[in-house]
Amino acid sequence: MRIGAHTSIGKSLENAALTAAKIGANTFQIFSASPRMWRASPPAESAVKLLTRAREKHDLYPLVIHDNYLINLASCSQALRAQSTAAFRGEIERALLIGAEYLVAHPGNCKGHSVEEGIYAVIRSLAEAARGLDTRKLTVLLENTAGSGAALGSHFEELTVMRQFAAELTDLKIGFCIDTCHCLASGYDLSTAAGLKKTVAQLDLILGLDNVKVIHTNDSKTALNSHVDRHEHIGRGYIGIEGFRRILNHPKLRGKAFILETPIDKEGDDVRNIETLKKLCRKSSTTISRSN
Repeated sequence: MRIGAHTSIGKSLENAALTAAKIGANTFQIFSASPRMWRASPPAESAVKLLTRAREKHDLYPLVIHDNYLINLASCSQALRAQSTAAFRGEIERALLIGAEYLVAHPGNCKGHSVEEGIYAVIRSLAEAARGLDTRKLTVLLENTAGSGAALGSHFEELTVMRQFAAELTDLKIGFCIDTCHCLASGYDLSTAAGLKKTVAQLDLILGLDNVKVIHTNDSKTALNSHVDRHEHIGRGYIGIEGFRRILNHPKLRGKAFILETPIDKEGDDVRNIETLKKLCRKSSTTISRSN
């Protein structure tokens, strides 16, 4: 299985990969630049080579990039949408240079406008951002959201419409990243066996499980249908240890890349959360083996 976490590029791209290996990960996520700046420079060729070498040495696949926090592809303000589209084009360009397999994007919010107008803005932004680029080696993953305010993507149906229409306007490959905390907060119950069964069936029917490439693996500080996005350590939130045991060992989900975005309140929290996920997988495998 592929289990990892978001790591910092503060020191270097290579250090982000080495940190992932150090904490026991075999996949990881990064920002390609500061997540709170509109403009960013492309990485140096030497930095990319060091990153690639570290990934190969430590078997760190896939590499996921998360777009920055300022981008709002769904904005119906022409000025902000244009600025967001330009910034997202930069994200695509850096992801291609770095050699990332996936680029995760939040659809954004359409405050003051209809959902349909917001979805149209996302589709238009994706097409414009990718125009003229050779993106065959990259897949953009639209991430589900907690559904607060005018944020799009809390309903799987919204995500699949974005993908379907964007495919008609661009050659950009588009899949999905599913966040467990966002699922619970938006009303998809992952905390019970029955709830997980229903949610996986909806994922398969609406999004297509083959299109779900990454699972952001976060417990939730808030309850089902709260529409509040607050990540919690694995097992300490409303999804719970048994909820994650079922998620990690679900036969239709085990092949996904599970990437933590849990808090680091004190040193070693990232290691502890990764070890928790690994133990849940091992214990379930042992139980299955003994039962056979």
